[in-house]
Amino acid sequence: MGLLLAACASVRYYAQAVRGQSELVFHRRNIGAIVADPATDPRLAARLALAERARRFASQHLALPDNRSYTRYVDLHRTFAVWNVFAAPRYSVDPVLHCFPIAGCVGYRGYFSEADAKADADRLRRQGNDVEVGGVSAYSTLGWFADPILSSMLRWDDDELDSTIFHELAHQLIYVKDDTAFNESFATFVQDQGLREWRQSRGLPAKNGRDEAMENGFTTLVLDLRERLKRLYASDLDQPTMEACKQREIAAFRARYAQWRDRDWPGKHGYDAWVAAPINNARLVPFGLYDQWTPAFAALFKQSQGQWPAFYRRVRELSRQPKRQRDDLLAALNGRA
Repeated sequence: MGLLLAACASVRYYAQAVRGQSELVFHRRNIGAIVADPATDPRLAARLALAERARRFASQHLALPDNRSYTRYVDLHRTFAVWNVFAAPRYSVDPVLHCFPIAGCVGYRGYFSEADAKADADRLRRQGNDVEVGGVSAYSTLGWFADPILSSMLRWDDDELDSTIFHELAHQLIYVKDDTAFNESFATFVQDQGLREWRQSRGLPAKNGRDEAMENGFTTLVLDLRERLKRLYASDLDQPTMEACKQREIAAFRARYAQWRDRDWPGKHGYDAWVAAPINNARLVPFGLYDQWTPAFAALFKQSQGQWPAFYRRVRELSRQPKRQRDDLLAALNGRA
């Protein structure tokens, strides 16, 4: 019976994914036509025109795939494209994995409906897991469909919109099944370096690094909490004591955060809401995945003399290594960055 129920749940999951993707395909419109239409809101036309230029730059200068992805636009009429559901056991920082034929095993499941995401979260919570549901403005089908620019992506500024296009196209170029840290770190490096070159090509100065420095500092604090909890969960404490210690670690993290913010970033409160909200293992899952190996890819790019085709060749060679050997090579590269 349990196997049958799991099979039914999988069928429902794939059915909603097919429906959601089909709606995007049905409603997408050519960006060039939208920009040329005099009825288009001028602000929307200007943003899409710049994104269209960034898309051409991605293929012509960053050697990213030259296809129909991000040449169309879809107005979603909702805040997010999908809602991701993260889960982790109550006393583990390792995510509950979900495995798919193309993407491999990842630590979340995405839903086109917030109600469906919350229903799945309730199911995972009843199984005794810590759970987190988060809205996502963009996602990649890894080139299986011509991914459009979504209205949810326009909530960002131009730099984030354009660099996200670079990020998602990087996933289409190189993607390793069952290695989220590799995939996201690679795409994040392409996103960041691509944005630097895109701004330079338009005569713009380099971005102020303060926001990135604050984000990196906050991520370090969260990863420290996760490491402390990992050590705690490896102990032989009974469950009531484990739970009490877990809550003490979270409270201590909040105190360290306040001290760090007031000392290094006075007047900055961008992470206060996240810290004040309930914290559990599932909320910690996404941290570190996007930048664990970015210094390694920066070192690889430097070794490739800043030439994108040569860099991608090196990354592909790395991607073909067994995971343990690949991680060792990335760790060595991290040390040289």
